[in-house]
Amino acid sequence: MSTVRSELSPPTVRRLEAAQGSFASAIAARMDSAHPWYAALPADERSWVGLVAQAGFGDFLRWLSEPEPDVLAGIAVFGTAPRELMRSVTLQQTVELVRTAITVVEEGLDAVVGDGHPAEQVIARQALLRYSREVAFAAAAVYARAAEARGAWDARLEALVVDAVLRGDGEDTIASRAAALGWSLDESTTVVIGPSGETSAGAVARIRTLARAAGGEALVGVQGDRLVVVLTGGLDVQATAEQLARSEFGPGPVVVGPTVATLPVAARSARAALAGVVAARAWPEAPRPVLADDLLPERALSGDATARRALVDRAYVPLEEAGGALLETLTAYLAHGGSLEACARSLFVHANTVRYRLRRVAEVCGWTPSAPRERFVLQTALALGRLSQAGPGGRAEGPPLGR
Repeated sequence: MSTVRSELSPPTVRRLEAAQGSFASAIAARMDSAHPWYAALPADERSWVGLVAQAGFGDFLRWLSEPEPDVLAGIAVFGTAPRELMRSVTLQQTVELVRTAITVVEEGLDAVVGDGHPAEQVIARQALLRYSREVAFAAAAVYARAAEARGAWDARLEALVVDAVLRGDGEDTIASRAAALGWSLDESTTVVIGPSGETSAGAVARIRTLARAAGGEALVGVQGDRLVVVLTGGLDVQATAEQLARSEFGPGPVVVGPTVATLPVAARSARAALAGVVAARAWPEAPRPVLADDLLPERALSGDATARRALVDRAYVPLEEAGGALLETLTAYLAHGGSLEACARSLFVHANTVRYRLRRVAEVCGWTPSAPRERFVLQTALALGRLSQAGPGGRAEGPPLGR
């Protein structure tokens, strides 16, 4: 197969070679006038873009002599640019630059070849068309490789952020890693933990898509048979967790940690969720997903000091401070198996008085004594509260609560 150069006359080839500088200047001028973002680039980056344009025309001249498929695959127009330039010039902007450069060359090509050589004008135009196609493919390949490398780096960095949240690393460590990932630090954050189901890249992408559709974002980590999802933003945490439990988590308990104000303090949510995963087996009828705060008694029984403090601070202490015989009435009510009449007889009061005091208990601490599950929560809280009180020797009776 004859080459394009052999089909062009030597004078035409020499005119094209001599016009390289003027084409480069024309391309730079057109870019400056047609693309405001190009004019706003720093001087060194504008210089690199100009060198890429000049190298492109020079490569076009070299290609004219060997327009074969194996040669086309070796086009390295973008090899003259530093890798950092891809961070400043997006793929869309690169396409605009390539289109502008090809348009400028196409507009001036006939004049350089000469009106007296119509056949050579057609040959040169066809060559430019084929070459511009290869340049477009080369640009796509450069940005695709960069995207793959960036994606792999982001995946490793995301795993480090999730791992730091689970380990309870310092706020500065979590913040610096999340900032490197481009993550917002001041959004409300919730950690959801459960058994892993399908752990392919497709599953991770689906979790992120689901979180974005709900109005937030998600960091995802798979650690063995455990799936960790860190939800951020103004999404409905409960609804999102329910969707994830149905579609992405494997069989077993899925625990939703408490929502915290920012990502750097997400370790608090992670600790509660991890403790909830351990304690969830003590409540087989628990909903799926279940809030870590709904597992406070099971977490306390499994040794979670944070849950013990929470039960004492949220139930025992408020009831003790409220007075009005609330603690005494609740104790009697629990001791008599939830019987209003038996409780009233033991306290020598009317049953309506017991009903009133039990309503006050619910108002003060938020748990209703007449509900079986919440009765268990209150009974555990009372036991822990008594253990936290100082005994006759001045020491807290029972095991320490970590207060």
